[in-house]
Amino acid sequence: MDERAADAGAVTGGVRILLRLEGLALFAGMTALYAAWDGSWTVYLLLFLVPDLSFLAYLSDARFGALIYNAAHSYMAPVTLLTFGFGLASPLTLSIALIWLAHIGIDRALGYGLKYSAGFGFTHLGRIGRQKDA
Repeated sequence: MDERAADAGAVTGGVRILLRLEGLALFAGMTALYAAWDGSWTVYLLLFLVPDLSFLAYLSDARFGALIYNAAHSYMAPVTLLTFGFGLASPLTLSIALIWLAHIGIDRALGYGLKYSAGFGFTHLGRIGRQKDA
């Protein structure tokens, strides 16, 4: 995908603001649930940035990097984990899912969206980083 195509897929205006506010709500909600769950804040801090290890896939190439980053920053896996956590009454599973969703929420609130294969800076929420003004 070239740069123009990646930019064309980015949301703008009120929709972009709404998606970022949804991310903030997700972060706040999952963090509040984690607090109500009385989870360990040490565990929260240790696991909060784990999804960002997916950045390492960009060492291979942008296409593979985007695929792995998006897999780690999509709602599908943590929501599935959350469902299993409730179904199996597993505190650890629930904790991991809540932290993972909180991470995705703050990323979206800050404008770090799902990636296009054109490069790390091309997201569904618009360009990020130095490329933003290019």
